[in-house]
Amino acid sequence: MHTYQRTLGLPKLAAGFFVTLTLLSAACSKDPASSINSPAILSSSSISSFVAASAPSLGTSANFAALGGTGVTCTTPNPPLPAVTVSGGDVGSGSAVSATVTGFPGFGASLCSLSGTVRLGATAAITDMILAYNALRDNNTCPRPAAPAGHNLVGLLTSGSQGSTLEPGVYCITGTGLLTSQLTLNGGGNSNAVWIFKAASDLTPKNGSVVMANGGNACNVYWQVTTAVDLLNTAFVGNVLTGTAITFTGAAPPAIGSSLVGRALAQSDVTMTGANITACAAGNGQGKGDNDADDDGHGDKDHGDKDHRDNDKGHHGDKGDRNKDHGGDHGDRRGD
Repeated sequence: MHTYQRTLGLPKLAAGFFVTLTLLSAACSKDPASSINSPAILSSSSISSFVAASAPSLGTSANFAALGGTGVTCTTPNPPLPAVTVSGGDVGSGSAVSATVTGFPGFGASLCSLSGTVRLGATAAITDMILAYNALRDNNTCPRPAAPAGHNLVGLLTSGSQGSTLEPGVYCITGTGLLTSQLTLNGGGNSNAVWIFKAASDLTPKNGSVVMANGGNACNVYWQVTTAVDLLNTAFVGNVLTGTAITFTGAAPPAIGSSLVGRALAQSDVTMTGANITACAAGNGQGKGDNDADDDGHGDKDHGDKDHRDNDKGHHGDKGDRNKDHGGDHGDRRGD
């Protein structure tokens, strides 16, 4: 009997298999020598993708310190607080009726000082504001994934695992948003860092404050609030966009009143009682905006400083600026 020996060779596989395997191995690891069965490692860049904030373009609404779909009202507490001002931006109403803006120079008793211009019939700015509001709502998913923790806040804005100091990213607020102490937004040395807060209900800070640290820019903070914002004796920052109203309330002395460094953009009305707004410049912040003051060029009625932005073209925003901001400014992706 003869004994036969056969050598079993490797099966002949298509070359494409090896190409596919090579690409798969490269995709799974930067080190070609590492095992394909090595456990996956979630890198810091992967984690940041869970919370990356996508800042919208504010368009022509970026020119306003206070903008209300139905109007803006300035009142003072009794006794009045020392100064009630709106500086660095315009005040606007979506309505062309002059009575929808009160308390500013030329619009009844001058209870608020204004360095900008009152603009009636600011319909294009209202449209841009709503587009930005919708972009904040739709492009930043809530609730946030479990990793990293601390971006889902229940009521109190300091309730997350990060406590009272928050890194850049998207934060989801369930229940009524509350703030009764200091909240610090830490930019980590990145002036392009973006924070987006999405509130499913009201936001009612009381005797609190929001401060920027380590290069953070107040104009890169966005608050998308489904209903209303009511600030009581609170120093606040950011672009506040609401589905209904924004109310600033400052009690009589010794209270210091409420303040905002940013923009108050409400789909209904903005009411200021013993409050100060320092607006972001139109080009400051990832939302940018247009340098055109006349937001639609047909129907706006400007009041106040006649020479304010005399060179406005009257078009719906500056075309070049819109091209830069289309789809949200790319700087926010560098910031996270």
